[in-house]
Amino acid sequence: MSMRAWVSSLGTARPSTSMVTGSGALASSMRSMARSKRGPKRWGVSGTAGPALHTEPTMARMNARQAIRFLESFVDMERDPGASASPPMNLASMRSLLHRVADPQQGRGTVHVTGTNGKGSVSAMIEGILRAGGERTALFTSPHLHSYAERIRIDGEPVPMAELGAGLSAIRPAVEAEKGRPGSEVSTFGVLTAVFHWIARERLGDEGWQVVEVGLGGSFDATNVYEGAEIAVITPIALDHTAILGDTTVAIAKDKAGIIGPGTTCVLAPQPDPAVTQVVRDRCREVGAELRLVDEEWSTDVLERYVFGQSFLLHGRDGSRELRTPLLGNHQVGNAATAVAVAQELRARGAAIDDEAITGGIARTRVPGRLEVMGQRPLVVADGAHNPAAAAALAEALREYLEWRRCFFVLGTMGGKDLRGIAYKLAGLASGIWCCGLDSRRARKPAEMAAELAPLTPHVEVAPSVVEGIEQARQRAEDADLICVTGSLYAVAAARSALLGESVTGR
Repeated sequence: MSMRAWVSSLGTARPSTSMVTGSGALASSMRSMARSKRGPKRWGVSGTAGPALHTEPTMARMNARQAIRFLESFVDMERDPGASASPPMNLASMRSLLHRVADPQQGRGTVHVTGTNGKGSVSAMIEGILRAGGERTALFTSPHLHSYAERIRIDGEPVPMAELGAGLSAIRPAVEAEKGRPGSEVSTFGVLTAVFHWIARERLGDEGWQVVEVGLGGSFDATNVYEGAEIAVITPIALDHTAILGDTTVAIAKDKAGIIGPGTTCVLAPQPDPAVTQVVRDRCREVGAELRLVDEEWSTDVLERYVFGQSFLLHGRDGSRELRTPLLGNHQVGNAATAVAVAQELRARGAAIDDEAITGGIARTRVPGRLEVMGQRPLVVADGAHNPAAAAALAEALREYLEWRRCFFVLGTMGGKDLRGIAYKLAGLASGIWCCGLDSRRARKPAEMAAELAPLTPHVEVAPSVVEGIEQARQRAEDADLICVTGSLYAVAAARSALLGESVTGR
């Protein structure tokens, strides 16, 4: 039986790549209040102030293939191992590019999210809460699993590739002009950041909220372009991207705290390293920002754990409430608490968020590739853990949330990642580890991975691809066993494509 036929025979529901579903109602009076609390409107699509728009005629719109080719014509740290030594697009170039298209990043309320682990889940939860309250939303996340269009979501839905192509066509003259400016550099991520804001302005104007996940770090990231984000969110910080951000959590925290500006409220998630809290506290004091510490205001107790979700009590100064989330792991409970703290700040700034919006937004937020169940008998899950801290959270969740007899890991990682640190967190659970190749020039070679992991566990095998690794693990596994695909989102994407039929339309 083929792998896809095996999964289909189980009747497993096919998860959507959509992060959030559902919506709510919002009274027009509350919309007006939200706008007034955020200040006066700035220019929208018409650009009545600021520079003239450099846009391409609509007849020159790119199709999906042309859009991908255009995006991949620039330096890209995600694809090119030679581009990983330093951020490829400086902020001066990014701001100049946005200014050429009339600064579309301005005008809407902004929630800016950074951190090492959990920032994608927290961003999705915040957006889900806002939309459950009836607010219009634009969400920017990275990286994607199957298509560049996944990174840009308007009102909860990824933009069609045709719309992404139209947006890229519109800003292309500005991109080319910036690329030709002496001393300037343009990156794939920078262009995606620009086209996200352009599409958000086209679709939302000055209405609603944009929730923006940082790509790398904070201080020098292409998303750090706001005159003043209303809320800056910092999720748990751990060692990752050490060649760029620094080799201590304090150094990394200093870089990520760079998104905190004057007048901003910073919501800081619980941190494994107390020194990180002090770094963020110092930054807030330096720039005159307010600081809210989630672990000082909230605590949680998990009530029920099951394979497709969990329920928990969230205790705060105003009492306790029961929440449910389809996301697995104690770390996702912490992420939900952070999102609720942000929701309170948004409500104070006029967003139409009530208790029902918080409950519904958390309950309906799904994030593909985060302990995602893909099959049963044997149980198959996939998680994008790509550093030791994330691997530790994954191992804890596998022990506490799932029932299994033996566990087999299908592992694919990128160059520059702490492979041994990741494997060390997982090896105690492993009855076998398959080291697999990935469809990326930055991927570690399976034989090299296996040689590095051999001292940790005797149960190491090599497979040319994630699909082959899953197939080999499935041949070894019995119905009561578990197969976990992890190590990177590239590995997760390969598993989703094979097991769920998700197509890859753009890397």
